[in-house]
Amino acid sequence: MSLADDIFIRMCRDVLENGTDTQGEKIRPRWEDGTPAYTIKRFGVVNRYDLRREFPALTLRKTALKSCMDEILWIYQKKSNNIHDLKPHIWDAWADETGSIGTCYGYVAGKKFLYQGEEIDQMDYVLRQLRENPYSRRIMTNLYQFEYLHGGALDPCCYSMTFNVTKENGRLVLNAVLNQRSQDILAANNWNVCQYALLLMMVAQVSEMLPGELVHVIADCHIYDRHVPIIEELITRKTYPAPQVRLNPQVKDFYAFTPEDLLVENYQAGPQVKNIPVAV
Repeated sequence: MSLADDIFIRMCRDVLENGTDTQGEKIRPRWEDGTPAYTIKRFGVVNRYDLRREFPALTLRKTALKSCMDEILWIYQKKSNNIHDLKPHIWDAWADETGSIGTCYGYVAGKKFLYQGEEIDQMDYVLRQLRENPYSRRIMTNLYQFEYLHGGALDPCCYSMTFNVTKENGRLVLNAVLNQRSQDILAANNWNVCQYALLLMMVAQVSEMLPGELVHVIADCHIYDRHVPIIEELITRKTYPAPQVRLNPQVKDFYAFTPEDLLVENYQAGPQVKNIPVAV
């Protein structure tokens, strides 16, 4: 069993056994047929993943790691809000006729602000601070910008990364806290964990640091009503050891990474869950 499997199974059981059921309450999400998409939810779930021990990929079912990397690069490297710049089709339901998802995610990541007399965006700020002032307690990104919410297809779910540097055996170690306002466990939990683990690994590599802990804080951690039987089956499956996941060590520039620089070995997993209903 991978550590990610153990965390996922315990989290799902906790939500199912101790969560709040929103059945009959006033909610926003709907299924494609217009039916309210109720959830069982837990507040303030915190999971810790130590990338020095293993990469946090589920083996209960396979997570498409190259697609995870493609999306995280779409947001923080390409700073794009257009699905035509993205290979996975996860954003298709939210895009307009031009492919845009509006003023969210990559759009906000690419907005310039004035820092010490120079225009810079959030990712470039992080990279500079880690290079020039690694022990700063102010190294973070924040995609939840109120002035842009009205024009976005979806308020950012994963919205903030706070980076923090420690030291181990003389080497600088890069850690991060991922803040998420809302998470659909079945559709997105391990996807988000893996993509932000990869972001941490990429930033650590180009900053000449070791990747350390990813702490994932979820304000509203939920299972949709139509996902409950799928989750109940999923967490009873056979598990396998975590895969070996690494990056091409030749890449020294964050803006040079591509999904082809992700190297995955020995990834055994259970059968894929297909046709997951998605609430919008």
